[in-house]
Amino acid sequence: MIEVITKKKNWNEAIGLVKDSDFYHTYYYHDLSKKSNEIPTLIKYSDKSSYVLLPLLIREIENSEYKDATSVYGYAGLLSVIDDSSFSNEKFQDELKQYFLENKIVSVFSRLHPYLKNQETILKGLGTFVNPGSVIYVDLTESLENQRKQYSSRLKTYLNKDRTECTVFTGESARHIKEFMRLYYENMRRVNANESYFFDESYFYKLLSSPDFETELLLCKRNDTNEILGGAIFIKKGNIVQYHLSGLGNEYLDVNPIKLIIDQMRIKATKEGYEVFNLGGGRSNKQDSLYAFKRSFSKNSEPFLLWNYIADEDAYQKLLERQKEVETSVDFEVDKEFFPAYRRLLIK
Repeated sequence: MIEVITKKKNWNEAIGLVKDSDFYHTYYYHDLSKKSNEIPTLIKYSDKSSYVLLPLLIREIENSEYKDATSVYGYAGLLSVIDDSSFSNEKFQDELKQYFLENKIVSVFSRLHPYLKNQETILKGLGTFVNPGSVIYVDLTESLENQRKQYSSRLKTYLNKDRTECTVFTGESARHIKEFMRLYYENMRRVNANESYFFDESYFYKLLSSPDFETELLLCKRNDTNEILGGAIFIKKGNIVQYHLSGLGNEYLDVNPIKLIIDQMRIKATKEGYEVFNLGGGRSNKQDSLYAFKRSFSKNSEPFLLWNYIADEDAYQKLLERQKEVETSVDFEVDKEFFPAYRRLLIK
């Protein structure tokens, strides 16, 4: 049976059925992340003692009768509790297809969670999986000494020097949050980040005051001047710590305080009993300089999968033809890998 959940109380109750979930699955994060045309929606499938939960953001497709569904920033994907003796994968997929068609949802995109099992198995045969790369993580069940052995020699040199000159502390005041935002926006402008990464001020305050997961802001200051050089936001839920956002001033690239901040969180999270410290991948999940930076902390990685599903092929093709007409009328290149293709970006 399919149940569509849009209310916080029912959403939280459903998520509570599953032992392993991350902050990306919460109603709070979906409500915080939604755009004006998006509705946080949790699709709950129940079959005796089995449950499958699919959190999505459902949105209207402009100038059409159709909708589609997308994923929050980060790693959401499926949550499940499966009783192998009674669960029918075929029945689940049939009901899910029917729901999408009845509600004129043309396509579905979701970033699957790299540390949760069964997602690919449950969705196999329904759409396609794309592996754009992998994510790096630190195994916090290892001793602190063994974790540090995976550090590159250059990283160790940086950290030894930075610890004599800088101190990492928890940012708690409004002034600390504003300083982090300044550094974050500066960082995003420097790397020419997509507009979607420029969150408004309320996003940061709400993220740091969530009742459904623990958010921590760590800042790094220079000891001699007390000047704040950089900061990062980490989010903790279950047994996972996520490296979520970071900010670094242009004049501090040579110091690179983010390295010291990540190392401090690694130590702190290990002592607090967490098991996985996810650093994520590169920009657009490519093995670029950002990926290499994260790789200097750990050799552990997990494949990262995107799930692309076309629920209504005819409607999808109609929307794509409409998009192609727009593309031929302007002098832009297109991102041919973008899904859904009828929303693909025009690139200067």
